[in-house]
Amino acid sequence: MYDRLIAVTNRALCQRDYVAQMERVCAAQPRAVLLREKDLSPAEYLTLARQVQAVCQRANVPLILHGHPEAARELGISRLHLPLHQLRALPNPGAWEQLGTSCHSMAQVEEALSLGVTFLFLGNIYETGCKPGLPGKGLALLREVCARSPVPVWAIGGVTPARLSELLACGAAGGCMMSGFMLL
Repeated sequence: MYDRLIAVTNRALCQRDYVAQMERVCAAQPRAVLLREKDLSPAEYLTLARQVQAVCQRANVPLILHGHPEAARELGISRLHLPLHQLRALPNPGAWEQLGTSCHSMAQVEEALSLGVTFLFLGNIYETGCKPGLPGKGLALLREVCARSPVPVWAIGGVTPARLSELLACGAAGGCMMSGFMLL
């Protein structure tokens, strides 16, 4: 059921021990886990990434690190997601097995592609509690980006399992879900 969804983490949403929550998430077998904990220092992120990496390895779920290429290198993780401003400064983008960024317009998609990404997140597609008051970009933009992108596009923002079929119908590789996984 969750194999077309990437689990995006957010410790603040967890109602139980974080590692126990990640075990529940990985037991659901999402396509991957994106460790997106923006408030942590590099040392704190590395410590948490080590714990989540162990959980993901036991469940055979790929782990994508967010915003911390140094941690990824140290842990031997070849999947990285960076904000666009960080991607612009990344030396040797081809060194990563999977490299992605989040985009919010066709212009950003074109820039990201020129910087060597192998996957994209596009959002926010729907209204979401993570970005209150920000209207969703909608399915028309998703359809356009998917039609023009040579790399997989993952919809993010307000994604639920019930909405997955309409995302796939637009050509998306799948969706990214945060609260649905953090409250699982």
